[in-house]
Amino acid sequence: MLSELPPYQYINTEAAWQACVAVLRRAPRMALDVESNSLYAYRETVCLIQISVADHDFIIDPLAGFSIDALGKLLAGPKTEKVLHASEYDLTLLKRQYGWEAANLFDTMWAARVLGYSNMGLAGFLREFYGVDQRKRFQKSDWRRRPLSDEQLVYAQTDTHYLLALRDDFEKALIEKGRIEEAREIFAAAAQVRGLDREFDPDGFWYLRGARDLTPRRMAILRELYLLCDAEARRRDVPAFKVLPNEALVRLAAVMPKTPEDLAATGCLSARMLGYLGPKVLQAVQHGRKASVPVPPDRPLPQPHGTVDRYEKIQQWRKHHARARGVESDVILTRDSMWAIALHNPRTIEELADVAALGPRRLALYGEAILAELA
Repeated sequence: MLSELPPYQYINTEAAWQACVAVLRRAPRMALDVESNSLYAYRETVCLIQISVADHDFIIDPLAGFSIDALGKLLAGPKTEKVLHASEYDLTLLKRQYGWEAANLFDTMWAARVLGYSNMGLAGFLREFYGVDQRKRFQKSDWRRRPLSDEQLVYAQTDTHYLLALRDDFEKALIEKGRIEEAREIFAAAAQVRGLDREFDPDGFWYLRGARDLTPRRMAILRELYLLCDAEARRRDVPAFKVLPNEALVRLAAVMPKTPEDLAATGCLSARMLGYLGPKVLQAVQHGRKASVPVPPDRPLPQPHGTVDRYEKIQQWRKHHARARGVESDVILTRDSMWAIALHNPRTIEELADVAALGPRRLALYGEAILAELA
């Protein structure tokens, strides 16, 4: 239970950080998690980094004013194993903000997927394996605010305290099922992340749900509302959905309100929002009525002959094989791998190895079957 956790070490001074680094450098493995302020800022930042090793739970405050560059070197080092749960977001955020990359990854979420678990949330595993119930009310904390309460820090500690034990339990199961090499290949691929795109896409309104059902004139209004929403989010330093959610933007474009009364009748803005945001919304609608009709973004180039047919064949094989194994389809092959195979149409195992990053274990497991589907 949470009350049975050992005391955490809150690292918010240079001296404490240096002592922490000395411990981390000696550790053969570390569990890591990141807390950000994604629900409260236009661009989220790393607000807390939790690291657990065998005998220590560290909670590092990256906002305390000292350099944590040494952690980047530790993450990149191949000797120390890094254990994360659902690593993609955390590693992507660390790469975008600090330029860090991680080597020697063990992702407990991917381990669970390879083993055929349907529940992927860490909280579910903590409850199932260790009888631990996390306090969900802290999931949506603004982790940038200081000071953080002891309850918040204990919640953060829980995210990594049990990860090393969970990793060992999953590794044992993977070995017993003969899936450990396959999992390691997936871990290595999962560590190759790209930094989050910082740029706002002004054509993003085309991809909002329901947008393509609008008339061209209403699409012009949606564009103006979409740009207004981003500008307001930047000005207030909040996520765009906290200005107006996407479904509200599409509804406003469809209704095209002309007056404050029309706007109030849509139900898209609260009474308070009508006062400070309503005039800007009506102005955006008015601009959209007169603006040029937006041109759809360029469509992707047509695929070479046979590519789509090959993709669909591989996709059906993947779906059938995943169902037989009791796992999600992308445990077998990722969508990017399927497109690469379909595009290049390999005829031999060697050619297949060149076009798809499967790794030797998955190549041995699935290579001949994939080539048979292509043939």
